[in-house]
Amino acid sequence: MATLEKIRNQAGLLVIVVGLALFAFIIGDFLNSGSSYFKAPQDEVVKVDGIPINYQNYQERIEEMTNVYKMQTNMNTLTDEYSTQIRQSVYNSMVQEIVMNETLDKIGLKVTAEELFDMIQGENVSPMVQQIPLFADPQTGAFSKVRALQILKMIENVESAPLQQRAELENVRNYWLFWERNIKLQRMQEKYTALLSKAIVANPLDAKNAYNGTVENSDIVYVMQSYASLPDTLIKVSDSEVKKLYEQRKEQFKQKETRIVDYIAVDIRPSQEDYEKVSADIESIKVELAETKNVADVVNDNSEYPYLNAFLSEKDLDPDMAAFVATADIDNIEGPLFKDDSYRLLRLVDKTVAPDSVKVSHILLTEQTGGNVAALADSLIDVLKAGGSFEELANQYSADQSNASQGGELGWYTEAGSLRTFGEEFKSTVFSTTLNQPVILKASYGTQIIKVTEKTADVPKYKLAYVYLSVSPSTKTYGHLYNELNQFVSKNNTAEKINASANEAGYNLVANARVTTDDRTLGVVTDSRQVIRWAFESSRKEEVSKIFECKNHFILAVRKGVLPEGYQSFNAVAPILKSELVAKKKGEEIAKELKAKNLQTMDAYAQAMDSRLDTVKFINMNTSRIASIGLEPVLNAEVTYAPANRLSEPVIGNNGVYVFQVLNRTKESREYDEQQEVRALESNNAYRVGYQAVQALVEKSKVEDHRIRFD
Repeated sequence: MATLEKIRNQAGLLVIVVGLALFAFIIGDFLNSGSSYFKAPQDEVVKVDGIPINYQNYQERIEEMTNVYKMQTNMNTLTDEYSTQIRQSVYNSMVQEIVMNETLDKIGLKVTAEELFDMIQGENVSPMVQQIPLFADPQTGAFSKVRALQILKMIENVESAPLQQRAELENVRNYWLFWERNIKLQRMQEKYTALLSKAIVANPLDAKNAYNGTVENSDIVYVMQSYASLPDTLIKVSDSEVKKLYEQRKEQFKQKETRIVDYIAVDIRPSQEDYEKVSADIESIKVELAETKNVADVVNDNSEYPYLNAFLSEKDLDPDMAAFVATADIDNIEGPLFKDDSYRLLRLVDKTVAPDSVKVSHILLTEQTGGNVAALADSLIDVLKAGGSFEELANQYSADQSNASQGGELGWYTEAGSLRTFGEEFKSTVFSTTLNQPVILKASYGTQIIKVTEKTADVPKYKLAYVYLSVSPSTKTYGHLYNELNQFVSKNNTAEKINASANEAGYNLVANARVTTDDRTLGVVTDSRQVIRWAFESSRKEEVSKIFECKNHFILAVRKGVLPEGYQSFNAVAPILKSELVAKKKGEEIAKELKAKNLQTMDAYAQAMDSRLDTVKFINMNTSRIASIGLEPVLNAEVTYAPANRLSEPVIGNNGVYVFQVLNRTKESREYDEQQEVRALESNNAYRVGYQAVQALVEKSKVEDHRIRFD
């Protein structure tokens, strides 16, 4: 009964799998151009080396991972961002599984049934299994092999479980199957990585360099002349120089097929008339709420949230509620309050002083328990009154096997939590019964013997009637916004006319937006995947779309062009490369001028560079970003090997020219341990080799991605 609640205690474990186990790969897509996305078999989402993944299997895996995430986070719905991450993760996983299986089959690596058993139930339980919250001991929070075996045995026989528990047990079984598959895949990756990493061995020279790169730190005083101090017009860069750099860097400019679109986004917002109507409605409800003796009916008939018949402590109230109850008397009303496009009313129904939470254990008896359930419940109560052990009876008789071995413990509940989970009668019973006094409660799912084992200290608690009305665009407002945009596009039905008339008509035209098949949003417009799909349905330029509805926006788009898969053109990246060459030449010019002045002090350099002295500490070869300076690998190396207290030559960096002097150099007391350094290097190499190897396998494979048709 409480199994799903236990799962939700740890959402972080799912991070291990998002991106998939050991490696968070962004899998490169090898896409055909034009409308070829829509010419593949209709149910084919992706094909990897000729092996297709159909939409049904793809969607089943998405639903599986979505359900796992919901169970762990206690969320009924997921945001667009979470859903997008899940879909990408499932795609990555399915492609990677095919590629890994092909490779491992060729070289004879596999995960045997015996090995998998050992990782789950044997002497070498996988760390992933040990982190699954379902298998944690409720008392210690630590992994319990006994509990894990009990739950695995329980979900193995779902069909024979009591009817009331089958749905929950089915969810738990699906939850476990998700982890079992990923445990196996993780182990496959570990074996492959271990095999490859053994071919790369760190030698003593590597170890010594690694040690020296971290054990010694330098503090410096420096001065820097930024490249911005010289105007670009003073530097000449030829086209041939830029083209040469382009050819050298060409592999960095690979691109997916891209569509260029212009678009107009109309925000679907409530009109003034919509606000006035909801304001009038809330005022009318306020009168009714003030006069009624049955607040629950008024709330349930009018509010977007049902009436909550439970006392709440201050920690469960939002700031507005807490401020209201602090001074309100019973039946006082607050509001209407307007916030975040919604109106709210509050009425203090009752207040009390009582425990905020109670800790509950239960023994669940159902028809499948056997015999006369009512008679058995009475008999067990008699045994308990005579001094019998509740824990032993729960273990022996309770149909809720998810917690029977823990004495039937359900956990801590507030009034609101118990009401939402088990219903009104359960809430009323556990918050009114005497501590450690077992009572019988009959419910639709069976007969419970309940015992409250602990209560928190008494605190002030409040019961509120809460009316919530959001302001949303009415049908009239919706129609008006749509008709205005439709009339605009009827008069301006070409790309040229739309571009010329948008601003005058009061629309903001976003020009030259670039989208790929991986994109799910158009600019800041959420739920706009359908517009991106339209952009890839054909390659015809200057085509005007229909009006799309994307959640809170109407979108009108124009397909402006296509950038084919391959390399970005020279013209597209030339400005970036030219800026880099300009910076490099500026550095050479500044350094040349400084050297010619034959300066002998840091102050003299500061004056010549029209800059100021500054200091920074703890620089070594492994410093990724120097504090207050940034990414300057050349400066890292120069500082590391420079003699102390000696003025440096000008150093040409990424952002400017530097002159420095080492003020102090400290060395850690850590002694050089060659074997330890070798192990550290090989461990790091193993990760990099694994990442690069699997990524290379995927890139080498022929991956035909047709998700744009479905997602």
